[in-house]
Amino acid sequence: MADTDSKMEFFRIPGTDLAPSRIGLGTWAIGGWMWGGTDEAESVRTIHAALNRGITLIDTAPVYGFGRSEEIVGKALAEGGRRARAVIATKVGLDWNNEQPFRNASRARILKEIDDSLRRLRTDVIDLYQVHWPDPKTPIEETAGAMAELLRAGKIRAIGVSNFSPAQMDAFRAVAPLHAVQPPYNLFERAIEADVFADARQHGLAMLAYGSLCRGLLTGRMRPETRFPESDLRSSDPKFQTPHFNQYLAAVAALDSFAQAHFGKRVIHLALRWVLDRAPDIAALWGARHPAQLDPVADVVGWRIDDSAMAEIDRIVARYVRTPIGPEFMAPPERAAA
Repeated sequence: MADTDSKMEFFRIPGTDLAPSRIGLGTWAIGGWMWGGTDEAESVRTIHAALNRGITLIDTAPVYGFGRSEEIVGKALAEGGRRARAVIATKVGLDWNNEQPFRNASRARILKEIDDSLRRLRTDVIDLYQVHWPDPKTPIEETAGAMAELLRAGKIRAIGVSNFSPAQMDAFRAVAPLHAVQPPYNLFERAIEADVFADARQHGLAMLAYGSLCRGLLTGRMRPETRFPESDLRSSDPKFQTPHFNQYLAAVAALDSFAQAHFGKRVIHLALRWVLDRAPDIAALWGARHPAQLDPVADVVGWRIDDSAMAEIDRIVARYVRTPIGPEFMAPPERAAA
């Protein structure tokens, strides 16, 4: 087994005893759905490689492969007693029909999903349980009440929400404790800086930033001729379509040059470090499904981006990305009327 990276940074989820790594492994792609399939053995090796590199935060969800991602995470962590080394963050509140997800954060759905997730993950407790998306058809008070039930029952250790607005988080907090928030956040997608970011800091919430590499765009590996199959969600992501794709690729190239000149790093290291340096209680979720994709971890920790470099990064992004695109296309639909 490889040595654990001793330089890994950790943070505490307020109000809990959980202290996961500030880099987390995102496992949407491992589930295969919307990412062109999955290889179970390779995925298990990837999870083991993450732990060996000091990554203890594993983020998953039932909808990632419709149970497949959770099953793979559970299998990987069951081997060699690895569950004790990991902080499992999974989600609740999405249902699906014929592989078409929709929002359902009703009490009944939550009480069913928790037992399904515990079984798939091969554990008796989930460390951080997050409501995946707000459900307009279910009162937030009902959702929060069900989550509070699970916390009192000892089935979960902490409660989080994902893709919630500050007003929705206020309504949730009126009924149940809230420990963490998971929004989309990266160099190119910064909408939360207008509201969610400040709210999380004000209320002492840990933040798990998903999409830290903007669905691979900030790895520096993509080229103008890069294309994605219809089974890959990036085939419908406006960022990866003309004319936006060329703007983003130009920005990535400029950011890569800046990272090399000023830090001796590459754009992938810069992008992840940028997220970590926005706040001390933020984690960057990094999606990977091959062990080699985690090789850059060691070059992300142990340094910082100062204020002047942050300002130059802002100038580079503004110079090249003239028509910014958000991640709104990923939002799942509401439930159909009964």
